[in-house]
Amino acid sequence: MTQTIQQSGGSGTGSSTPSRSALVTGIELITARVPFSDIARQAMDESTTGLGMAIAAEEPWEAGDFVFARIWDEDGVEGWGEVFLWLPETGVSPDQVVSVIGAHLARYVLGTPPIEVGAVRARMDRNVNRNEVAKGLLDLALHDLAARQIGRPVHDLLGGRRTDSIPLCGLVPLADPATTAAICAGYVGAGYGTLRIKLGTSPHEDRAVIEAVRAEVGPDVRLRVDYNQAYRFPEAVRALRMLEDLGLDAAEQPLPVGDILGMAQLQRQTSIPVFLHEGAFTVADVVTLVELGASHVVGINAERPGGLLPALELIDYASTRGMGTIIHNQPLGLGTAVLAHLAAARFDRLGHAVELAGDVMFADTLVHDPLRATDGHMPVPTGPGFGVTIDRDALDERTTTEPLTITLDDLTSSGGAR
Repeated sequence: MTQTIQQSGGSGTGSSTPSRSALVTGIELITARVPFSDIARQAMDESTTGLGMAIAAEEPWEAGDFVFARIWDEDGVEGWGEVFLWLPETGVSPDQVVSVIGAHLARYVLGTPPIEVGAVRARMDRNVNRNEVAKGLLDLALHDLAARQIGRPVHDLLGGRRTDSIPLCGLVPLADPATTAAICAGYVGAGYGTLRIKLGTSPHEDRAVIEAVRAEVGPDVRLRVDYNQAYRFPEAVRALRMLEDLGLDAAEQPLPVGDILGMAQLQRQTSIPVFLHEGAFTVADVVTLVELGASHVVGINAERPGGLLPALELIDYASTRGMGTIIHNQPLGLGTAVLAHLAAARFDRLGHAVELAGDVMFADTLVHDPLRATDGHMPVPTGPGFGVTIDRDALDERTTTEPLTITLDDLTSSGGAR
């Protein structure tokens, strides 16, 4: 397959009378790298590890890597998806996502009505194992296109929004106690009622950090912590037990990826609810962890379990088990809107503030009309699709490789049509 098989005929504006049954006729995949904002870069440089977290990774993290999918229908209406990638967390690179879509997954999208995203997902799952992030990217773009075809916001396809604004969680990098407390005070002053604090230097240092934060912000601000796989089992038990009297909502990924039995044993040793991020992707992954007692909170984003449909499944599952769900990611402008739609559609079942750090973390949103937080809350978009518009000029400036385009005509001529 050549890198650019055929240029799209999509205009970016679509027809004035789009057909709700119009079929997907093209996919364009674009990799992009967006530098960190000055604030984020400074916080990372001043942190204990230089990454702003305790993960023991040597993989460089100089900027955020993303893949965008643009799909269009026979009327020229477009839908977009965005995924964030970093190998130590997602386990796949941008090139891998583009490759598996171009070679294997595109055929299940092209020639289909985007409203049939559930059927498309089922076909992808039957024919390609795992690869949740790649499937999730297509799921997002299909939802955006399906909603734009009928002129409605995506949350209407998910059952309708249950709130007009989303309470946010402030994200605090790994730092010394005084610095951490000062950052937390800034968030609280800006209207945030929940904070997620990176820990993992040592159990005693972790205790000092949270004590300093509690002294600064008081007992009513909700706190959760993220260890990024910092500890082995005995040390993790000590670390969590030392924080039990400080009122934590949850502790994220204290043990390495893959240590499911360790997580289950750890949860039995502490009163703080634990959950996985790097260590859980699919619906089956999360259900297994919960049923084994390894997770008392569900943590998700939109693309990592495979898109909005499995993300909704997980929120609903957690609710039936009496658990809350933490939605979190480091998205750009489009990804922020995606998570706002997801959170709004199940707001009454979450029980936790949403983590959306992209507008603080990165130097550009790559959309014309980014959502902005006010008083610790993010508005829920109400326009068609995800309600934001990609800034194609800005995206082109950040593109790292030649975009890959696959069309229905290409698929038909190669004998791979649906």
